[in-house]
Amino acid sequence: MHHHATSFELNRQLWNERTKHHTGSKFYDVEAFLAGKNSLTAKELELLGDLAGKKLLHLQCHFGQDTLSLARMGAEVTGLDLSDAAIAEARKLAATMGIRAEFNIANVLDFQPQLEGNFDIVFTSYGVLGWLPELDGWAKNIAHYLKPGGKLVLVEFHPVVWMYNNDFTRVEHSYFNRKRIEEMETSTYADTSAAINLLSHTWNHSLSEVFTALLEAGLQINRFEELDGSPHNCFAGAEQGPEGMFRITGLQGKLPMVYALVAGRR
Repeated sequence: MHHHATSFELNRQLWNERTKHHTGSKFYDVEAFLAGKNSLTAKELELLGDLAGKKLLHLQCHFGQDTLSLARMGAEVTGLDLSDAAIAEARKLAATMGIRAEFNIANVLDFQPQLEGNFDIVFTSYGVLGWLPELDGWAKNIAHYLKPGGKLVLVEFHPVVWMYNNDFTRVEHSYFNRKRIEEMETSTYADTSAAINLLSHTWNHSLSEVFTALLEAGLQINRFEELDGSPHNCFAGAEQGPEGMFRITGLQGKLPMVYALVAGRR
C-alpha cells in the first residue's frame, strides 16, 4: 500500500494549502455555521436519522465543519483526516464552539486499532474516495470500526462526473480505476481565485468497485440512490435548479451527479 506514499504526501500538502483558503471561503461559510447553520445537506440528514447518543466516526472530515454539525445533532463524534492543517483547524473550531470532539490525523487506509468496534455510524461524504488508490482497505477498516448492527453512510459525487474534463465538454478519463490521474491544481473548488499550484494524485472508482469492496468486507448494502444534481456548487458551468440542486448546463437531468449508500454490519 505504501508504494503510494508519494501520492499521499502530495495530497497532504495540497489539502494543507487548501485548508488555508477554505476556512475563510464563502463556500464553507464558517460564519453562518458558527451562528447555528447545519453544514450537512438534506440527503445526508435523511440517511443518518436520529443521532442522539450515537457514536459516530467521520472519515476524511477536512476541517471538521460537518463533524461538528453532527455533534450539534447529538452524536458523540470522532473525525479523521490526512491533513494535519485541517485537523488543527477542526480542533480550533471545536474549542471555539465548546464542543467535545475527537480528531485524528490519519490516512483512512491505515487501520486504527483504537477505533475498533466503537461506532454506531461511520460517515463520509463528497469528494472522498477519489483520493484513495484502492477501496479494499478502506472498506475493511470501516467494517472493523462499526459495532455489530452499525451502519456506514456514504454520500459521494457520482463516478460519471469524474469521466469528464473540467468543462464537461468531453469524456477525458476512464470510468474505471485504470490509472492514477495527475493534475496541477491551480486553485480550489471553494475559492477559484486562490493561487495554489500543487499536484494532486487521484483515482476514479466505478460503482462496482465501491460495492465489491463493501460486500467483500462483509457489509450489507441496505440502500442505494443516484441523484441527478449536486447540493454543492463545485463544478464549472453548473446551474442551480429551483429546488437548490446544481446541474451541468446543457446536461441537466442527463447525468447522475451524486450517489448515496447505506451499508450495515450484520
